[in-house]
Amino acid sequence: MEKKLSAELRTSDFGTRGSRRLLRSGRIPAVIYGKAAPLHITVSEREFMNNKKGYGESTLITLSVVGEKEHEVFVKTYQEDLLKNCVHHIDFYEITRGQAVRTHVRVELVGTPVGVKAGGVLDQVIHEVEIECLPKDLPDHFTVDVSALDMNESIRLDAIAAPEGVKIHADLEQTLATVKPVKVEEASAEASDAAAPAEVTTAKASAEEEK
Repeated sequence: MEKKLSAELRTSDFGTRGSRRLLRSGRIPAVIYGKAAPLHITVSEREFMNNKKGYGESTLITLSVVGEKEHEVFVKTYQEDLLKNCVHHIDFYEITRGQAVRTHVRVELVGTPVGVKAGGVLDQVIHEVEIECLPKDLPDHFTVDVSALDMNESIRLDAIAAPEGVKIHADLEQTLATVKPVKVEEASAEASDAAAPAEVTTAKASAEEEK
């Protein structure tokens, strides 16, 4: 899936103070790297934040820079202030058509495991994997069906059906997800409740001895 984003060149006002001024004006400092020398730009905070959830390492973006050619990129990383819900800086990685890229793709689990229906809890151990492929083959995400997973069973990374041309760079024998019994907190609570009457009885006996 490819999206569009507009940008402007950043030719001055660098440094921490400059970045703060840009952020106050509604622009996010950013850089494009991956081909030639890094290109410093700014993007609209409103435009980026409105679509932030859709920008990831598996989402190609056509970045239109004013006065420049278009750049095909994806968001490599960004610095985010979770408390203020704002992004301070973005790193875009520019791709080359016909040249393989290495990036990360998220893994989504679908279906309700048999073990969960029996009272267990689904634990997803790995949420994304590193892949290598041509930009045209870049998947948005991987989907793995965990419906057949029973209590105390697990599923490995080799359950991911990677499309032709997509190579997963990871140990495929790693556990992707597992279904576990609910933690023994409830049993401990029940044991405490069962012990309470005995404690009361002991307390009463001690009181009677004092008398």
